[in-house]
Amino acid sequence: MKEKTGAVFSVTKDNPPMTGCTVSKEINEKPYIAYYSLASGTDISAEIYPYHKLIIVDSGSIEVYYKGRALPCRQGDGILTPTDIPVGIKAKENAVYTEIMIWRTDIMNPMINAGEVFKLSKLVPYGDGKIVNMDVVHNDKMKFVIMAFDAGTGLSEHAAPGEALIFALDGEGVIGYEGKEHMIKTGENFHFAKDGLHYVKANQKFKMALLLTLG
Repeated sequence: MKEKTGAVFSVTKDNPPMTGCTVSKEINEKPYIAYYSLASGTDISAEIYPYHKLIIVDSGSIEVYYKGRALPCRQGDGILTPTDIPVGIKAKENAVYTEIMIWRTDIMNPMINAGEVFKLSKLVPYGDGKIVNMDVVHNDKMKFVIMAFDAGTGLSEHAAPGEALIFALDGEGVIGYEGKEHMIKTGENFHFAKDGLHYVKANQKFKMALLLTLG
């Protein structure tokens, strides 16, 4: 994964839109993962794909349009695009989003339906004294998970079998990575290298999405 490791960063701040342009930055080949920056008034024309795109809006807002529908997606929203029909994306304001290629054979949580907008932070509730997990989608090379940590909970130190990209969705958490602690809050990101020792602590309620690649 072509991303900085071991430090809190912001996908939005690192990929500012350029006036009058659409910009993409691939950070992983298999599965394909990329950041897209769309300036206000720009458009990615409708095209037909044999796979879904899982879109996570990092900042601003976009419209995903197909078959006469225009679905607004705002910061913190996600959408799984339909396959085999023309789907386009337009921005009425500056926007940054993350795109993940999802094959039709991938195992998708039944709560997620193609062509429906959802709020990532609302997919899982907080549980009293618990950590609540939801697998949104997975295959043998990738897993995308939403996690809700109640205050005082956390994950003990461990090493992941692949690289991981964190999206902080709600509240504030502490990420320990290779002996150093990092505070992370809503809208920020963190990248773990494969086999990097890390842990997560929630001194207050905290939700995050974790994108794990196993390629």
